[in-house]
Formats: sequence, structure tokens, C-alpha cells
Amino acid sequence: MTDLHVVILAAGKGTRMKSAMPKVLHPLAGRPLIEHVLSTVDALKTASTVLVVGHGANQVKAALAHRPNLQYVVQSPQLGTGHALQQAEPALKGKKGNVLVLYADVPLLEASTLQRLVETHRNAKAAATVLTAELVDPYGYGRIVRDAGGRIERIVEERDASSAQRAIREINSGIYALSMKPLFEHLNRLAADNAQEEYYLTDLIAMLRQSDLRVETLCLDSAGELRGVNSRLDLADLSQEVRQRKNRLLMMSGVTLEDPATTYVDAAVTVGEDTVLGPGVRLEGRTTIGEGCRIHAGCRLTNATVEDNVVVLDYSVIVESSVGTGAQIGPLAHIRPQSVVGAAARVGNFVELKKTTLGKGSKANHLAYLGDAKIGEGVNIGAGTITCNYDGVDKHQTVIEDGVFIGSDSQLIAPVTIGKDAYVGAGSSITRDVPAGALAIARGQQVVKPDWATRKKAERRPAKGDH
Repeated sequence: MTDLHVVILAAGKGTRMKSAMPKVLHPLAGRPLIEHVLSTVDALKTASTVLVVGHGANQVKAALAHRPNLQYVVQSPQLGTGHALQQAEPALKGKKGNVLVLYADVPLLEASTLQRLVETHRNAKAAATVLTAELVDPYGYGRIVRDAGGRIERIVEERDASSAQRAIREINSGIYALSMKPLFEHLNRLAADNAQEEYYLTDLIAMLRQSDLRVETLCLDSAGELRGVNSRLDLADLSQEVRQRKNRLLMMSGVTLEDPATTYVDAAVTVGEDTVLGPGVRLEGRTTIGEGCRIHAGCRLTNATVEDNVVVLDYSVIVESSVGTGAQIGPLAHIRPQSVVGAAARVGNFVELKKTTLGKGSKANHLAYLGDAKIGEGVNIGAGTITCNYDGVDKHQTVIEDGVFIGSDSQLIAPVTIGKDAYVGAGSSITRDVPAGALAIARGQQVVKPDWATRKKAERRPAKGDH
């Protein structure tokens, strides 16, 4: 929509959130509130997007630094919605077409709804088109007042409405499509003669009608999309709604959710067919899960890439790492950032990987820490093995080549390389490189003292009659 410009109002403090953080940055289903609105705008392919910021403006700009095409204008002080839109005039000066006014704390609006609103506005050649809905209990919303011919005449806010007007069930969503040409000429004539002494954007509607300009409405069948976030209770309710939407889409695409009520999947996550997600699974960020996987109960995957037919056993964590086809992780494994688990590899219970590559078919089945390591194919890592990668100042790499066997309870003190097909005896502390095909044993000599334990036990036995 090359002639469509979007203005998103995001300047409010959000007092009822009771937070130092700007309301629009509070996370809803894994993403800041404002990101939900911006993602919807992305689907419209608009000519420009202007964000009206105020409270915590620098925090909002920093959080959205990955979106370089956003324009910002500052509303200070915050004197109402009409005043907020007035601040966008310099950013829109010289532009033609239509303006879509949205709110950063209304995250459920769908792109298809906004497209319908814009099409209605264009087809009617209207100066303004208002998105409305009917509610059984419209308390708190501005009411749509219509003339005898059924056309919208004005919008009256709850606090300024008469008893008869409060009985009206059709409400104003605050979402508008506005023609650029008459917009600011009328907007700059708004007055603050109301209970809040603010410049209401809603007053623009009556002003346009008085100028004999066409104003239209689009009434939604359901008001669910119009729900906003004013408190942490709202945040929790809408998060649940967003997650339910995502879970429904996953199940319709061929993914099994054993307990949808406890499965949390962020909006950008993708999951392949015939994958099963157990109870309490969290898939966060831009995680990608392949086909035929099994993610068991209580696992958390954040920005992870998991290929086909992978099994992740209970209560494992995978963060910013990748897992190859047919691998098995867990239970209770921790794959930390920048790790790569190869195809058919196994990472068992209480094993932690950090910035480590574990090659195809390699195994670390239990109780190991592998940090800053490059591990080849077909390697066996015994229980209790650790790579000692930190000397108190710098991190160092451990290299374990293909086919190596590391015995249990070994310490590999980096920087060190274990050559191809080498063996490391159990209980060894390896400080020097081990050549390919060699056996390395680095432990103290065993000493056995016959009957020592028997004598000690006898010495400890109390004499007869002692208490």
C-alpha cells in the first residue's frame, strides 16, 4: 500500500502497569507489546511508519533499533490522542494518501482487519473511517453517536456521555483510517474543552462532519481484536489468547500438543509435521523444530535450531544452539549458546555444553561439562569428564579428534588436543597434547595396604563396658 502511512501512538506511561519500564516494552507471549503491532503493520507493506513516543522514549528506541526504517516523534507533555497525532505532522509533511492510526498497546489486531478498514475508507472516498464494534457492556469506551439517517455524527467519551449516550452499545476502537489532505487542517483546530482537559482525537469526527466531509465506519463482528493492555492482568489475559492462537495453528498444521494449556510457543517459532510437544514445553524466540521430533515435558528451547527426528528428553534447556538429525538430548541437559550437536549424537543427563561442537555420532551420556571444545565424530566422553577451559583470565579451546575415547572422571586442561583414535584413561588430568592412536594416563600410582581398614575398625571398637 504505497500511499498508506501508519502512525502508532506509544507515548503513554501506562500508570496501571506500576512499572519503570514503558508499557509498550512489556513482553506479551515472548515479544514486546509494540512488536506485535509492528508485525501486523509489516504485513500491510506501508509507505512509512511513525511512532509517537514519550515516556521512556530512549528505551523504546533502543528496543527497536533493529527496525531502522521507523520514524520517531516525541509527545511531551502527553495531552491526549489528538495532541499525539499532531506531533506526527512534521514526519508526514508533503506526503499524500491515507494515514492509519494505531495504538502500541492493542496487540491482537489482525492485518486482514486493517486491510478491510483501509479498503472501506478508499472505496467510500471518506475523510475518515472509524473501526467500531458492539459490546454487551460498553463501559469505559467512547460511544458512536449516529444521526437520523444512521451515519456517524460524533464520538462521545464515557466520562462526557449522557445517560442516553451511555446506553449505546457501539463503541469506538480508536483505530482510524484518515485522508491526509484534510487531516491536519482540522486536527490543529481541536480544543481541550472536556473533563480531562485533553485534545481528543475523537473530536475530529464531529469536526469533519461539520465541514460536510464524508465519515464512514467499519463495524467488526467480534470485538476480541480490539482488546488493549492497561494492566498486568490484561497482559496475562492477552498473552494467553496469543498463545492459544499459536497452539491452534500448530495443531492444525500437524503438530501434537499433549497439553496445549501448558505449552508456550512464541509467534516466530516454526514446528514441523509429526512433532510431539509434551506438557510444559516452552519454545521461545525464533526456534525452529523439524519433523518427527519429540520434545518431552518441561523443556525450554530459545532461538534453537532442531533438525528432524530429534528427541529432547525431560527438563532440558537448549539456547541459541543447533541439534542435528536423529540426535538425543537429556534428560536434564543444558546446551548453552553457540553449541552444535551433530547428527545422531547423544547428550545425556546432567551434561552441559557451552560454545562446543559435538560431532556426528559422538556421545556424552552423563555428568560432563564440555566448554569451548571442538569434538569430532564417533567420540565417547565418559561420565564426570570436564574441559578446564578457563585459566582465570582467558578461555582456551579443547580439541578432541574423531574416534577418541575419554575415560570417566577425566579433566582436559585447555589448550589441549587429543589426537584421532586416542584413549585417555579414567581419572586422568591431561595437560599436554595426546598423539593420534596413543593412550594417555595421568594419575597418581595406586597404593594398597592390606588389612589397614580392618585394623582401624578394631581400634575404633569401644572396650567392653564403655558407653
